[in-house]
Amino acid sequence: MARREKANYIIRSVSHALDVIEQFFGEADELGVTELSKRLKLHKNNIFRLLATLESRGYIEQNKATENYRLGVRSLRLGQAYVGRMGILRQAHPIMEALVKQCRESAFVAVSRRGAMVPLDSVDTDQPVRLVSQIGESLPLHCTAVGKAHLAFEADADLKGRLPEGLKKFTGRTVTERPALVQHLKAIIEAGYAVDEGEFLDDVSSIAVPIRDYTGRMVGTLAVSGPSYRMSSERIEKDMVPTMKKAGNELSSRLGFNA
Repeated sequence: MARREKANYIIRSVSHALDVIEQFFGEADELGVTELSKRLKLHKNNIFRLLATLESRGYIEQNKATENYRLGVRSLRLGQAYVGRMGILRQAHPIMEALVKQCRESAFVAVSRRGAMVPLDSVDTDQPVRLVSQIGESLPLHCTAVGKAHLAFEADADLKGRLPEGLKKFTGRTVTERPALVQHLKAIIEAGYAVDEGEFLDDVSSIAVPIRDYTGRMVGTLAVSGPSYRMSSERIEKDMVPTMKKAGNELSSRLGFNA
């Protein structure tokens, strides 16, 4: 008997359920039944039943205040299961462990998501006073080392075009003038790394380098963070920059990047 094409095995209701979930991959954080019905060209009753099914399993949740729907916690767990198996995290973890031993500060890997940087994995130092990365937390682009590294080394658009619309002030050291930030990012490109010395959080410093894959595309940033009293400018420049550049190059090499 001839084998049937895989397309013949597709279950339409499952396909529609996945269509619903994928509508939340864009700009909209929340969507209503009417909007989903228009987008997917399905009757509202069908959309409601799909949402109810997905909600019962935790992949979709309803905002009771707006009565609109958004991705649920189960979707986050699904995403975490995926990124946990990504090559970047498998390859990054031993490198972060080595960094922590060398620098005696916490290390983490972050990727760009919806105009922010999101830590995906971290290794903490055993120092009594240390920075603990909040996995999944959104970090601003313009005033964190990982964010500035992304802005400087991402090659999808011109430098000014990559800047956020508003440059929010977090501390007295935050750069909020776009021309000044553009010049700062050019210096980062020249240096090959980015530093944040109390620009996002007072008394917290970090250094970040880009991570590239076999295509040469930037796929994330590798960073080390700690209290500013331990991470002085002199220590960062003298001790940490060479270590971070070496670690970033090694991780990129493991992902197939050939400098």
